[in-house]
Amino acid sequence: MAAIQRIAKNVGVLFIAQIITYTLGFFITMYTARYLGAGGFGIISLALSITGIFGVFSDLGLSTLMVREVAREKFLTDKYVVNLSILKVLLSILTFGLVAATVTIIGYSELVSTVIYLITLSTVLNAFTLVLNSVFQANEKMEYISVNYVLNSALMAVGTAVGIYYALDVVYFASVYVVSTLLVLILAIIIYLWKFSLPKLEIDLSFWKPTLNEAWPFGVSTALSNIYYFADSVILSVMVSTEVVGWYNASYRIIAVMLFIPILLNTVLFPVMSQFYVTSKDYFRLVYEKYFKYMVMIGIPIGVGTTLLADKIILLIFGGAYAPSIIALQILIWALVISFLSGAFTLLLQTSNKQMVITKITSINVVLNVVLNLILIPYFSYVGSSVVTVATQLSAFLLSLKAVSERGYGLTRKERSYLAKTVFASMIMGVFLVYFRDLNLFVLILLGTVIYFIVVCLVNGFDKEDIAIVKNIINK
Repeated sequence: MAAIQRIAKNVGVLFIAQIITYTLGFFITMYTARYLGAGGFGIISLALSITGIFGVFSDLGLSTLMVREVAREKFLTDKYVVNLSILKVLLSILTFGLVAATVTIIGYSELVSTVIYLITLSTVLNAFTLVLNSVFQANEKMEYISVNYVLNSALMAVGTAVGIYYALDVVYFASVYVVSTLLVLILAIIIYLWKFSLPKLEIDLSFWKPTLNEAWPFGVSTALSNIYYFADSVILSVMVSTEVVGWYNASYRIIAVMLFIPILLNTVLFPVMSQFYVTSKDYFRLVYEKYFKYMVMIGIPIGVGTTLLADKIILLIFGGAYAPSIIALQILIWALVISFLSGAFTLLLQTSNKQMVITKITSINVVLNVVLNLILIPYFSYVGSSVVTVATQLSAFLLSLKAVSERGYGLTRKERSYLAKTVFASMIMGVFLVYFRDLNLFVLILLGTVIYFIVVCLVNGFDKEDIAIVKNIINK
């Protein structure tokens, strides 16, 4: 139960930080989108998409590997910190080269190119912060990561407010990313030197090759995932316009906010499951099963509620100019739901040294995603792209389920029962939302959530293990 208490503590710390971060992010996105308009917001979104695709080359999965290995063997910390920092200097140069080549080939305007380069610099700086965050994560010190999250969001909020007050342009808003990331890196260095120690200079060239060989499947998986998530915005910018990119990404930003739940749990559970895989297969299975269950219970009602309230959500956050984003949100939300359901499968494969399986699955879906986007975008614009995102996310879910089932996991009868109960409770909630949709949005969300959990309790959605976990957390 000590592991459960550690997990609860780290989830609590990160949850508070993410609430602050995403609350600030909500206002940053809302005011930036309204101030810059769909065109300017589309340029920022395009830059984030391109650097999202190529930014992975500044890390190549090294940080993820570091978390897993240092969580198991703490004495490797200095070796990883020093050697990965040097490797990332070389990888950063590679990243800039790839971005520059892409910008030149596509032929973006000088304004768009400048914004892309600034966002790329921010991504490179963040790659070095990831090295130190990996140490914090491996040692289950999520409070230090939380401080970095909050600081970055606070700096972004201040920068955004200044930009709007002084009526500055889109280049300034891109510069805010650079300054915020740089200051967060400085803070991470200070925390590391304060709470850990000055790393010993252990440059080991022989360590580089096997480390890269072990890390690259993580990196390729991330790269392919980023292509999957961001290629549609790049294709839309070339085939349609940056204004359409702005409409599409308005709905995508809302999805990204809600992704904080699986991201938070993955951050906390990755080192825990990495340890359990080599020390206790029973606890390894327990964490996996509970992770899947809770993602089902959270994801499905979010999908139903967002589909029914999409118009209210878009108009509240972005205003009438972003009305075309409503249908995109109604479609894309189901990609989020499927992502919630497949999160446990991905984490299981990563922590059981089966990252190559994830790489193969992601490769298949990236090809499917890009091909379908190239076919559908000319005819259906961002609506077609939204459908493609859901379809390829479903493909990833089914392939991941097949992979974990072959290893003795997958969906048991008990888990299928939880799934059915969640769908039933979500339908009851949905009926309420439709019947009373004229109420205030926040009232609808609050009452809908209460109704959903009441129904879940009535159909015995929570078992004795869930109650025991809660009691253990409270007693702690």
